[in-house]
Amino acid sequence: MGFFKKEKKFICPMTGKIISITDVPDDVFSNKLLGDGFAIELSGNEVLSPIDGEITTVFPTGHAFGIKSGDIELLIHVGLDTVKLEGKPFDIKVKVGQKVKAGDVITLVDTDYIKANNTSLVSPVIFTSGEKVEVKNLNSSVNIGDKNIIKF
Repeated sequence: MGFFKKEKKFICPMTGKIISITDVPDDVFSNKLLGDGFAIELSGNEVLSPIDGEITTVFPTGHAFGIKSGDIELLIHVGLDTVKLEGKPFDIKVKVGQKVKAGDVITLVDTDYIKANNTSLVSPVIFTSGEKVEVKNLNSSVNIGDKNIIKF
């Protein structure tokens, strides 16, 4: 947690409406089985790294990414049930082991394709390393790169 207290370098990874993790229509996320966090109902077409760190996981279908920075670990899951789209709406820009800075593009997303396939654009951002997160301005619009969207 020291990384965030000292640096406070956490930016909003995508544009959309920020919602409580408990409102995500998927029990794995809403019951915090993977950890606390928040979700964004994606409206833009880019997903950025919210922190400086290293890519630890890139799912082959491009729908989820793990990022580690010190003792902080994050999972960004783009949309719900998007694994079934077999990577078609994603243009992955990173690979495992790659160092990223807050603001680097992780993937580009074809949101129209996701909508056309009746898949949710709700995108959880989970702190899998156990941090507790408080979302500021729940249910409001956030823009990619915004700062101070959450509090630890």
